[in-house]
Amino acid sequence: MTDRTAVRVLVVDDDASMGRLMRHLLEMEGYGSVRHVWNGEEATAAAPEAEIILLDQQLPDIKGLDLLPRLLDRADPPSVVMVTGHGSELLAAAALRQGAEDYLTKDHTLAELLPRVLERVRRMRALRGALAAAEEDLVAAERLAAVGELSVTLHHEINNPLMAALSEVDLALLEAGLPAATREGLAAAREALLLVRDTVKRVAGLQRARSTDYLDGRQRLDLDQVAGESAPKYRGVAVLASPEPQMTRVLTRLLRHQGFEVDRVASLPDAMSAVSRVGVTLVVITAGGDPTVPLGGFTPPGNRSWALVVLGGEQDGRAIAAGADLQLGIPFDPATVADEILRVVSRTPRS
Repeated sequence: MTDRTAVRVLVVDDDASMGRLMRHLLEMEGYGSVRHVWNGEEATAAAPEAEIILLDQQLPDIKGLDLLPRLLDRADPPSVVMVTGHGSELLAAAALRQGAEDYLTKDHTLAELLPRVLERVRRMRALRGALAAAEEDLVAAERLAAVGELSVTLHHEINNPLMAALSEVDLALLEAGLPAATREGLAAAREALLLVRDTVKRVAGLQRARSTDYLDGRQRLDLDQVAGESAPKYRGVAVLASPEPQMTRVLTRLLRHQGFEVDRVASLPDAMSAVSRVGVTLVVITAGGDPTVPLGGFTPPGNRSWALVVLGGEQDGRAIAAGADLQLGIPFDPATVADEILRVVSRTPRS
């Protein structure tokens, strides 16, 4: 999911006025695909195409709480926000236990809260998608490392005897008076040895560990794959100190795709030590739990040549006042966060 215009929202409510209000509010916020249905049957049919569902509790053919498990019962389920009547906190709590992302109350706060809740849900979905991509990157890196080990093994175990065999065949082909059948057999053997040599070279040159179908449902490494797009511009070292493993994996992937070399550290003291490393252009830390200490004890020097980005915390300007160049709320938007970080890095003077 990239931006609001691409998000498919389904409003499930039998109240025509309420349905029009929610649709209008979302379209005003830039959501480009908003559909309104009236009952549980229509919601069930439309749910496979929806990414976010606003689900009313009081539907003419079913209770929203009873419909919720059906809507979530698929491999890539939508995010569901329950919409309840005033004073239905117990119902909302039950919906959250069953997998709803959030809830809204039909009262005077709806117009204000609806866009904010939908934006938070949208960002959470984007973060989950980015995490899945980060996990795929991790698996691919592990596979590529295994391919590298295989390449070294092939060179060590095969290359020397292969070259020796080729030399012997070449010498044999130089002998005069060879019978035609023998010469033909030696030429075929030479072609086969050259094919083995080229295959070893192609394995050594693999840039990605992609697979292709083989036989009986099995797969093999795709040696015909293209190396892929050119590497991004190198942007220096990014020191990343985040206690949340999933957040760390997402940020690592996003920063590497932008050309940063990522140095992940376990704590803020470790980050303070790592910033002295040559080539550091970016430091990313998580805000402390105490709003009066917005950088959690991290003290950026006044003459630094790297940008400081803070994740989370109160969005009240304290982190910026304490020396941060950018503060990002959580959940942040993976579709835009890299551009925001690059902007502050580009503005930071280099010493």
